[in-house]
Amino acid sequence: MKAEMKHKFVLCMGALLLAGTLAAQTPVPEWQAGVDKVKSLIKTSPEQALDEADALLKGKNKKNVDLVTSVARAYLDAGKLPEAENYLELAKKADNKAPAVSVLEGDIALARKDVGKACQLYEQSIYFDPNYREGYLKYAQAYKSASPTQAIEKLQQLKAIAPDCVEADKELAEVYYANNRFGKAAETYAKFIDTPVATEDDRLKYAFALFLNHDFEKSLQVAQEGLAANARHAAFNRLAMYNTTDLKRYEEAERYADAFFHASDNADYSYLDYRYHGALLSALKKYDQAVAEYAKALEKDNTQIELWREISDAYEQNNDYPQSIAAYRKYYDALKQSEKTPETLFQLGRLYYGEGTSQDTLAVRPADRMAALQSADSVFALVSEQAPDSYLGDLWRARTNSAIDPETTEGLAKPYYEKVAGILLAKNDSKYNAALIECYSYLGYYYLLKSDYPVSKEFWNKILAIDPTNATAKKALDGIK
Repeated sequence: MKAEMKHKFVLCMGALLLAGTLAAQTPVPEWQAGVDKVKSLIKTSPEQALDEADALLKGKNKKNVDLVTSVARAYLDAGKLPEAENYLELAKKADNKAPAVSVLEGDIALARKDVGKACQLYEQSIYFDPNYREGYLKYAQAYKSASPTQAIEKLQQLKAIAPDCVEADKELAEVYYANNRFGKAAETYAKFIDTPVATEDDRLKYAFALFLNHDFEKSLQVAQEGLAANARHAAFNRLAMYNTTDLKRYEEAERYADAFFHASDNADYSYLDYRYHGALLSALKKYDQAVAEYAKALEKDNTQIELWREISDAYEQNNDYPQSIAAYRKYYDALKQSEKTPETLFQLGRLYYGEGTSQDTLAVRPADRMAALQSADSVFALVSEQAPDSYLGDLWRARTNSAIDPETTEGLAKPYYEKVAGILLAKNDSKYNAALIECYSYLGYYYLLKSDYPVSKEFWNKILAIDPTNATAKKALDGIK
């Protein structure tokens, strides 16, 4: 027998043995069949159900708290609150200090939307028996939305007296997950995920909690375990696609995407599904398909304006600058005024600059290059106005004007490089050395073309003072000599 198969065999045998042990420890009471009969009759034959219940609770059975509460719960589960309350009164007469009676009364109060009263009764059950797990669990379930802190506190109390209570872990995980504490949720799901109390929904939430906590590898592993049981499970295929995309395992992600969109049952697609698929296709350099997926995402939720920026990125990667600029303008125009920062405006200028300097003659016509560069210059001028303490607007104006005047015959970039050099010198920070060398290189070349050799030499020597190995500066100085 192979090791893996042997391991599974041992687990299965262990589960069977455990089930047998539990069955031996908790025998089915002899009256259970009667309660089951009442349950089956409540909706189909209410009067007969009452007759059966009355017959079941004759004589000494009236004092059997477990039996009476079971009958009451059958009516409660069926939504028959008046009848449930009648049998609750019988249970109280049998033993009004039994914790199961307090929990039953709490459940009825909860069914009547009285959460406060329900929790008082759950507390009462714990007062009657501090080890009564059901009271802690019911209290936490009632308060997990209204007061997560109280729910967590009660479950931690239960864990203190019963460290092995996996039901408490299950409830704790639910509370953490519902309140976006995904790190704690993932940690708590891990404690019971391989026990019989864990459901497929628990495994799914565990995988999502891991994903939202950026533990993509572990989330993928849990999703794959879910898919091993059901390869057409939409949510697990979704998570597998998300995780492999974030892990940059794009070919694998494409397989999961295909399964999610074409081989999953009952899939309900969200804008985020199409957005992830668009990002995946863009990473695979399938830009046209990526744009189509982003468009589907916008159809699902047109308030997600970031999608326009991602569409712009896809077009840019495909060297389609006109479409990229058009998409980015939609993104920028849709921003709130407070979000229209110099940084967001700068990106528009960078796209115009990209169009104006593109070497792809098929993607950008030569006649459009000058117009694009002029637009870039206008945008960078606005950036400079909006962020006067930053050098980037002027640096990119310098680069743009250098592209407009590639032979440096007019020196269009000169005033901007001079301004940038002054700003960077004042900063006195070596991290700006590369930009400073760019300024000095242009100015050294400009004065060289003007045959003003002394000034030209000054700039080349300034470069060598920053970078003694700079080959361009050395070559220029050698030429001047």
